[in-house]
Amino acid sequence: MTYAQVILPLPLQGGFTYEVPPEAERQLRIGARVIVPFGRRKFYTGIVDSVSDRKPEGYELKAIAAVLDSGSPIIKRPQIQLWNWIADYYLATVGEVMKAALPAGLKVESETYVEPVPDFEEDPKARLSEREVIVLQTLDHAAKRLTVADIEKLTGFTGVNALIGRMIDKKAVAVSEKLVERYAPRRETYVRMAFGHGDTEALHRAFDAVASARRQEAALLALTDMSGIMRGEPSEVAVKALCERADINLPILKALQQKGIVEIYRKEIGRFRYNGLVTASLPTLSDPQREALNAIHASWRDKNVTLLRGVTSSGKTELYIHLIDFVLRQRRQVLYLVPEIALTTQLTERLQRVFGDKVVIYHSKFTDNERVDIWKRLLCSDEPCVVIGARSSVLLPFGPLGLVIVDEEHETSYKQQDPAPRYNARDTAMVLARMHGAKTLLGSATPSVETYYKATTGRFGLVELTERYGAAVLPEVNVVDMKRARLRGEVKGPLSADASRTVADATANGGQAIVFINRRGFAPVAECSSCGYSPKCEHCDVTLTYHKRIDRLVCHYCGSQYPLPTVCPACKEPAIEVLGFGTERVEDEVGAAFGGATTLRMDLDTTRSKDSYQQIINDFSGRKADILIGTQMVTKGLDFAGVSAVVILSADALLNVPDFRASERAFNMMEQVAGRAGRRGTPGHVIIQSYQPAHPVLPYVASHDYLGFYSYEIEERRKFLYPPFTRIIYIYIKHRDPREVDSIAVAYTHALRQLFGNRVYGPEEPHVGRIQQLYIRKIMLKIETEASMTKVRTILRDLYERMHSVPGSPIRSAQIYYDVDPM
Repeated sequence: MTYAQVILPLPLQGGFTYEVPPEAERQLRIGARVIVPFGRRKFYTGIVDSVSDRKPEGYELKAIAAVLDSGSPIIKRPQIQLWNWIADYYLATVGEVMKAALPAGLKVESETYVEPVPDFEEDPKARLSEREVIVLQTLDHAAKRLTVADIEKLTGFTGVNALIGRMIDKKAVAVSEKLVERYAPRRETYVRMAFGHGDTEALHRAFDAVASARRQEAALLALTDMSGIMRGEPSEVAVKALCERADINLPILKALQQKGIVEIYRKEIGRFRYNGLVTASLPTLSDPQREALNAIHASWRDKNVTLLRGVTSSGKTELYIHLIDFVLRQRRQVLYLVPEIALTTQLTERLQRVFGDKVVIYHSKFTDNERVDIWKRLLCSDEPCVVIGARSSVLLPFGPLGLVIVDEEHETSYKQQDPAPRYNARDTAMVLARMHGAKTLLGSATPSVETYYKATTGRFGLVELTERYGAAVLPEVNVVDMKRARLRGEVKGPLSADASRTVADATANGGQAIVFINRRGFAPVAECSSCGYSPKCEHCDVTLTYHKRIDRLVCHYCGSQYPLPTVCPACKEPAIEVLGFGTERVEDEVGAAFGGATTLRMDLDTTRSKDSYQQIINDFSGRKADILIGTQMVTKGLDFAGVSAVVILSADALLNVPDFRASERAFNMMEQVAGRAGRRGTPGHVIIQSYQPAHPVLPYVASHDYLGFYSYEIEERRKFLYPPFTRIIYIYIKHRDPREVDSIAVAYTHALRQLFGNRVYGPEEPHVGRIQQLYIRKIMLKIETEASMTKVRTILRDLYERMHSVPGSPIRSAQIYYDVDPM
């Protein structure tokens, strides 16, 4: 008997062993998907991790229900190795990594269906509630089984799972499981000649057979030309294209098929095709760019990872294109990581003009089917290609990977926050490259402190581009003291007089402007002017943001929406007003202040659909708008030729964050958005509005002095033992009871101190202490950089299991998770 160790997409330690049925033994491969039972009724898609003939002792084994990939595995062996590394380093489970890596379309899982029990009779001692009666009526009316999601949608109820559980106890409904396959391949109908290429006699006979049928003859003529059957250049012909070319319909082709002249067949095709032309050659490099390119190649002779620090608009992308071409000519693949989906729009168009259909795009805005198509393309082919993608693309099944480019490597968007695994795609990409024997290039105008430290101390190679391309100069930056400006009456709405003048000059001279505020919505605070009451979320400890478009107060942590009160609930006065500025309000104010200018807004609310990013970027690039208002999305490497002015609102909101990375994040964000101005020779002007003009970070931004900022910041990190001089692990504890969470946090911290000594800090309540009804406490663990993460993981896991095994321990009802290298 053969036994398989299977990885399941569950937050449980280790794999699970299943018996392999004799008929499935020859089909089974490591990396193949299998359907396995788990629990009382559930079925999951698992991945075969290993196979053995040794039966585990001590428990009864279940058998694999089905093998989904009898031909070739869906996961490559290096991927499983990468999954194990992610789980080990980021203190997650391999099942959590699997769940994040596999597109939903590759997971066949059981779905719970609910149906009424035939001839149900209500027990007088256990009567149905009003809501239960409505659910039963809904099921009867539908006359079929419904999923829990269907029931919630039809009834408008929440918490339906608990409701269904009570109805099962009352024997009113029954549940069953059904395996659901989410992926549907795209198929297209093709047509081909029923004889071989170059068979002149068969072609003559075919034309003789249709001589009296004019439309069949037209179809045959078009097919002969499109298929290249007589030119020795055979190509497949889609029925749709042939019908359009010959002005015929499908019955005409079927008539040809009945005569034995053609064959009509269906074929599975990918959803992505580049229909444009390769119209651009490799970009011409300036002398500094050529020197940098040679320096990168030289650096790779000694180092596997090289940092390219190039000021904004120095032409880093042109270097990337040359490096991609170099790797593609070696018949190897390239991964090009970008921090935001928005960046893929401009990059894709630019790279497709050079590399055509070798460019592949992958990100979370694609549908499940689209992501599976890309996965299968990479899995089934070792063709040279360049994959442009956001964070999740690092988990794709690469073949002969030759180069990984991490653009804007400093960006926090590369760090997965929730759910687990909380991995950093930048660091994971370096491990991926090493596993494939590939090189890594990290690019940024403002590298992260940790990365630049590694580059200057010799761990990474370092190449620097300090000049803008085409003799363009860095924009002039002025810091406006908002306190003084308000005293002088020089502030109108969100803009100071200097900011208004800068935007007006830019638009009047045919240029464009960007207004950056890192807060979406209309107004961040609703407040009673009489008593000071401010509405808060019922589920989270945060104030609500007013969104004018939907006329609702919204919690940006859990998404709950509330009506804006007309009367204050506290003092009963009609004195509720909205205060402050978000992107929505700034758009209104800027539109009113510059009546002749058109505006666009780029934030989470305007970019929810797959194509919305591209539409906004294309419209602004095409000069259909004069002013772009946006959140941090507008800071991330976008290239707009017409922008000559940038205004940064509320710089203090970036600087005054209770986190050791606040200064670094603020500097990076302001320097990056400032770099959008003056990229094509026209002088750029940047206004930073702040109530703290003397803040130590602002002079470095004003002078574009990254090296000065780095020197200042690295000494602060050294003084207080923060990364890169230590490794940080945050331990979060969540519980519905505030007293319980405090008790658990104190006990957990005490136990940690017994193991790690003075490396443990806390516990403390984080900046937002309650989210979705769960109270949160945070413990910080500082670990030496040379310490083994495997050993740390073992210690933390043993501690958790020891505390969890105590009878009646409150830790059993708490959520505990880890964030390694938090951003």
